[in-house]
Amino acid sequence: MASTYLQRTPTTRTNNQKFTYSCWFKRSELGTSQYFVINLESGNDRGYVAFDTDDKMFIFDKAGGTDRFQATSNFVLRDTSAWYHLVYSVDSTAGSNRVKIYINGVDKYSDFTVATAMSQNSTVGFQQGTVSNSFKVGSQEAGSTTFNGLMSYINFVDGLQLDASAFGETDSTTGEWKILTSPTVSEYGNNGFFILKNGNSLTDQSGKGNNLTLGAGTLTKTEDCPSDVFATLNSLDSDLTSNPFQYGNTKVSGQNPESAKYYCGLTLGMMGNGKYYFEGQLNVNNQGILGVCNLDASDNPTYLRQQNTFPGRYSSSWGYDFTDGYKFNNNNKTAYGSGTSWTTNDYFSFALDNTNGKMYIAKNGSWVSGGDPTNGTGGIDYSAIGDNNMFIVADNNSAGYNKFTFNFGNGSFDTTTLSTTYSPTVGNTGAKFKYNIIPTGFTALSTKGLNA
Repeated sequence: MASTYLQRTPTTRTNNQKFTYSCWFKRSELGTSQYFVINLESGNDRGYVAFDTDDKMFIFDKAGGTDRFQATSNFVLRDTSAWYHLVYSVDSTAGSNRVKIYINGVDKYSDFTVATAMSQNSTVGFQQGTVSNSFKVGSQEAGSTTFNGLMSYINFVDGLQLDASAFGETDSTTGEWKILTSPTVSEYGNNGFFILKNGNSLTDQSGKGNNLTLGAGTLTKTEDCPSDVFATLNSLDSDLTSNPFQYGNTKVSGQNPESAKYYCGLTLGMMGNGKYYFEGQLNVNNQGILGVCNLDASDNPTYLRQQNTFPGRYSSSWGYDFTDGYKFNNNNKTAYGSGTSWTTNDYFSFALDNTNGKMYIAKNGSWVSGGDPTNGTGGIDYSAIGDNNMFIVADNNSAGYNKFTFNFGNGSFDTTTLSTTYSPTVGNTGAKFKYNIIPTGFTALSTKGLNA
């Protein structure tokens, strides 16, 4: 939601002392101030949840010019591969537990440093006023300090303090916290709403008719969700000195100039048997080396996270060079077929057969150099490096910089949602791809795909 936010003009509250806010979210950019949700009536009446520059959660509420509640988490939220579930609920009339904070179904109030406790029977700033578009999701004022990441299943309940169990439950098989697709909310109240249910619709699903509007930016639908987490570019595993990641960490832009520089790995690796398919696009030029690296190799700590490294520099990895269509291993470049010519805006596809240790590349929907991943013929043989592998992205151009956009099954490139899509027939059938070339037996690199 970077540069994107949602907004609504509140009406008279059902109760200005009680509310519940529930949201599933996935972070992308770290180390910056980002507002998660806010109601800003005025400087004297406001309430919000935000992330500070140290990636801790900060909650603040002020009403009538008096601070009502202020707390900072003693923990950080820095896992860019995971979906989190937040429930923040208040009932100032209660004798105890006037503020409840849950992360993934766990009561985390005791893990916050509370600078100002909620006084009994106080009004709360989060429930004040009817200023035009004062209620914002994903930003502060006029879209400043916007939240960079994904959001889903947002519920706001006006007039009730609810527990996390109203919105999620523990999976009996996996033991993980999961969404209740139909929350157990008896009454949403005058200002309550339920949006972003199974998509990017801002139409209120609570029955109250309290739709939100798009304040700025573009709201793109993604198949990445709490019940099926897709691979993204890993901003925690990058040597770039500034944040180059966009669109839920599916796009990366380098820094100029570069010199065969490591960019990042993915948030999901591949261990053992598994066959995976995903797509991407060259956004600037035909530069860049993409490939696989073994995570158990003794040279891996040296290989990763430092300048002047790339897939294929060491024996523990293989890379494909878009400059000339050659393959790399142990710092040795050799021909891959006759060499494929690439240019700006070309689409590429990767099929990674980790079962047999083979990597296949397609250009604009056609497999190159005689590769046939369905039949297991052709391809770049990386079987010698082992089976605990990660796909990685690097630059190889000292004169400029590269940008890559990926579709790991999310169903879009940048903000453009694919109008016609194709899905794997095994594992994660919800993934959506541009080209109808998904090999038989291959799936998306996602949690469902990994468990196929």
